[in-house]
Amino acid sequence: MLIQQEDGVLSVTTVTDVALVPRYVNQGYSEEALSARRQWIETTTGTTLAHVGACSLPGEQMRGNIENPIGTVQTPLGIAGPLLIHGNHAQGIFYVPLATTEGALVRSYERGMMTLTRAGGVTARVYVDENRISPVFILPDVAAACDFAARIDGCFARIKEEAESTTQHGKLLRLDCHPVGREVIVDFCYFTADAHGMNMIVKATERACQWMMLNTGALDFYLFSGHSSEKRASGALLRGGKGKKVVAGAQISGALLRQYLHITCAQLIDLWRHTMIGHVHANAIGYNGHYANGLAALFIACGQDVANIVNSAVGITNFERSGEDAVYVSVTLPSLTVATVGGGTALGTSQECLRMLGVAGPAGAPKLAEIVAATLLAGEISMAAAIASGEFVNAHESYGRNRPELK
Repeated sequence: MLIQQEDGVLSVTTVTDVALVPRYVNQGYSEEALSARRQWIETTTGTTLAHVGACSLPGEQMRGNIENPIGTVQTPLGIAGPLLIHGNHAQGIFYVPLATTEGALVRSYERGMMTLTRAGGVTARVYVDENRISPVFILPDVAAACDFAARIDGCFARIKEEAESTTQHGKLLRLDCHPVGREVIVDFCYFTADAHGMNMIVKATERACQWMMLNTGALDFYLFSGHSSEKRASGALLRGGKGKKVVAGAQISGALLRQYLHITCAQLIDLWRHTMIGHVHANAIGYNGHYANGLAALFIACGQDVANIVNSAVGITNFERSGEDAVYVSVTLPSLTVATVGGGTALGTSQECLRMLGVAGPAGAPKLAEIVAATLLAGEISMAAAIASGEFVNAHESYGRNRPELK
């Protein structure tokens, strides 16, 4: 039952009296269905959804991405750049789309990009490219668990065959066992090409686990143990293996720091040192200024799974002296999850933003990963400079407030 309070009076409604959102079976994604469902929720909630209904995305294109659709939401989209990148995949000048409602954010990333570009650009590299899912197997006792873990390597070829029989794109790379009492957590590590691939590897792993249940003496298994850190921050993410491990770095002279960021090398490094102490005291996982800002803006713009910001934002920013009057700045993202096929990447504005970056479709994900890392580096140096120079509050006052019109 539902218990509601209105004007201090409690009312009880049985679930059978509550209307479900209209399904329109077999036609739930037609324009007529979206309009009817939108009108139903307008009537039910007493609101008007003119902006939600004013979308350019056909309902049928939403199939597989959302249920009970009524339209779309809109987020302002800005462009930051130029950003010069020297990567194995991303090479040249890029203008990066950022979808956000936080004033000053795009301008901050832009000045960081300009500084990095004037310094000669950002070097970026992808070290690891994989995804994982971690089922847990229950064995009769500790001895059986030990035997199970020891047998896994010998069964790998057969397990790989079972897993890959469900997919044309996913490739099982290895199995890593983690015994805990009479249980064994098994990391199934996959290459998923340009897709995020969680649905793909979940299906593949379930097939493999069913074979393992019949051939290893396990009593039971659960497909998700929590060890994979999918959409959850954890210390395990720092070692990588959950997405792409990407590193981006650049050397910036003191003259450029003073000209564009209004600070000295000593100020930048001093800020890093003191805020690193704060991170340690807070027991933070990794160290960064605001990875989540850039990740959220890029993920929304480019149709990424926004919940993966949680694991993607675990990383390390480093500022260090390089020579007499220069600093070397870098970001290390050990578990960055990005995709250029599947999910929301083909939808309307997402596809346009991916094309803007030249990464849409197959073979684009490593390039997108290097662009993301370089973008986050720009945001890190810009935010650090704003704090060190005392400009942080003024910047948000100038760009980040919704000021009413003067009358």
